[in-house]
Amino acid sequence: MTKMADSSVDVVEGCRLPVLRKNQENEDEWPLAEILSVKEIPGRKLYYVHYIDFNKRLDEWVTPDRLDMKKLQFPKKEAKTPTKNGLPGSRPSSPESEVVRAAGAGPQHIPSRPPQPQAQQKSIPTKTSLPDFQVLQQQAQKRKAESVSLATQVSPATPVPCLPGSTEASQASVYPAVRDTNTFNLKSNARDDHEQLTSLTTNGTARRPMPNQPGRKRKQPPNCGGTDEIIKVFQYNNSPRCANVYLQPGEDSQDSSDGIPSTPRMTGSLVSDRSHDDIVTRMKNIDCIELGRHRLKPWYFSPYPQELTTLPILYLCEFCLKYLKSLKCLQRHLTKCNLRHPPGNEIYRKGTISFFEIDGRKNKTYSQNLCLLAKCFLDHKTLYYDTDPFLFYVMTEYDSKGFHIVGYFSKEKESTEDYNVACILTLPPYQRRGYGKLLIEFSYELSKVEGKTGTPEKPLSDLGLLSYRSYWSQTILEILMDLKPDNGERPQITINDISEITSVKKEDVISTLQYLNLINYYKGQYILTLSEDIVEGHERAMQKRHLRIDSKCLHFTPKDWSKRGKW
Repeated sequence: MTKMADSSVDVVEGCRLPVLRKNQENEDEWPLAEILSVKEIPGRKLYYVHYIDFNKRLDEWVTPDRLDMKKLQFPKKEAKTPTKNGLPGSRPSSPESEVVRAAGAGPQHIPSRPPQPQAQQKSIPTKTSLPDFQVLQQQAQKRKAESVSLATQVSPATPVPCLPGSTEASQASVYPAVRDTNTFNLKSNARDDHEQLTSLTTNGTARRPMPNQPGRKRKQPPNCGGTDEIIKVFQYNNSPRCANVYLQPGEDSQDSSDGIPSTPRMTGSLVSDRSHDDIVTRMKNIDCIELGRHRLKPWYFSPYPQELTTLPILYLCEFCLKYLKSLKCLQRHLTKCNLRHPPGNEIYRKGTISFFEIDGRKNKTYSQNLCLLAKCFLDHKTLYYDTDPFLFYVMTEYDSKGFHIVGYFSKEKESTEDYNVACILTLPPYQRRGYGKLLIEFSYELSKVEGKTGTPEKPLSDLGLLSYRSYWSQTILEILMDLKPDNGERPQITINDISEITSVKKEDVISTLQYLNLINYYKGQYILTLSEDIVEGHERAMQKRHLRIDSKCLHFTPKDWSKRGKW
C-alpha cells in the first residue's frame, strides 16, 4: 500500500524519511532516505533521494507519492559558528575532513581556498605564573595518559583477522591436537614477527596490530612469525595436490595503513579523498549516454560541461569519445571522424579482443574524454585533467564496423607504491561476462613483462574488490592445485614463489589466503587446508572462465619512464 505525501508539510533538502522502492525480488520496501534536492516541474514536485546505507548508484528522482510523511525527520539546525578563514559564505570544515587532511591520507586533488597570510594572524602574549604552569603541565600529562589507556582498549565488536586466530574453529574439527596447550610456546620475538605478518585485513590493506584484550591469552606457536615458516598444504581427502608453503621474511611495504600513501604524491593519484564532496557532486547530472549501439544510465556525477547536463541524452562518438549534444551533431561528426579504433598502439590481439596502449600525454583529448566517461561509473576516483603521468589500456571488441570499447584500466608511468592499476572499469553492457577478470589478468601480465609485482590502487570500489578477490583466489588456487608431489612427499612452495609466478604482491597473497580461511597451524608449522568444497567450487568457476590472456599474443616492451625524455 502506497503512503501518500502530505502536501501541507514542506519537504526540504536534508530531510530524512522512508521512501518506497523495489528490491531485487521486486518486492516493496521502505528504506530510510535523505532528500538531496527538490525541483518543480509543471504540475508536481520531484525529490532526489539518497538511500541511507545503500550505494550512491541507486540514488534517483522520486515522486511525492513514494514518500512516507508520517516518519519525516527534519534536518538539525547547525549551531552558529565562525566562518572558515573568516570569509563570508564559507562554512567550517567538518571534523572528518580535518582529520583526513591532518593525517595526510592522500593528496588534495581539488584546490581549496588559500590560507590567510601569516601577517594577518595576531597572537596575544599571555603571562603564566609558575604554579599555574605546573598545574597545566600536570593536566596535560594526565590527559595524555588517559588517551594512551583508551587507545589500548579493543572493542570486541571489531575483531582483527590473523593467521591462527581466524581459523581456530576449523582446527578444532580437523586437528583436535591443535587445542593442546603444550603445542603453543610463546616467544617474544616470535610474537613481534607474527603480529607484523597478521596485520592484514581481508581486503588486502595493512592495519596496525591490535593488542590482546585484558584477561584473554592468545595462543601462539613458537617461531610463527617471519615468512621463513613452513606451511603445509593439505586436502581433507588426502589428495596429492598438497604442498608445504614457506612464509618468507617480511619486507617493508611502501603503503600506509589504509592503502594510501601518507605523504603527497608527486606523480598524482586518482584516489578521491572525499573531503570536497558537496551537494552538486553527490547527484547524478547526466540522465542517459548513447555510446554506439548502447544506451547507458550513469551511476554517479561526472563533470561534463554544464550546458550538456540538461539534455535528455548525451551522445558520444564510440571511437574518439567526443561528446555531442544531439543525434544530428553526432551524425555530422561521424562523417568527419576517421578513427575506427582507439588511438595509440595495439599491443594485444586474440580473436575479437584487442588491447590498445594510449599515452596520456600524446593523446590528451581522448584520455580526458575517457576519464569523463569512466567517472560516470566510478565514485571513489577523482578526475585528472592532467593525464600526462598516466597510461591507458583500452580493451575493445572487433566487428565489421570497427573496434568497440569494452573497458579500460589506467596506470601511472612511475609508481613508487608498486601500483599496476589506478582506475579500472568494465562498461555496464559488458559486465558479468568475464571481461573484468580479463582486464585484471592483462594488468598482471604487463607486470610480469616488467619484472615487477603489482597491486591495484586503494581504495577499491565494491565491485572492484569483488573482482580482485575472485581473481586472486582463482589464480592462487590454480597454482596450489597444480603442484605435484616430490619423491612421495608433499611439494613445497613459498609466498615469494607465488608472488613471483603471478606478479601479485605478497600482501595480496596473504590476505587472499586469510579471506579463503585456508591457513591453519598444526604440529609446529602452518598448513593450508584445501577442503573439498573449495576444490569443487574452484573447478566450477574455472569451467565458466572462458576468456584468458594468451601471453604469446602480447607484443609489449616496457619503457623506463624515470627518464623524462620519454614522456
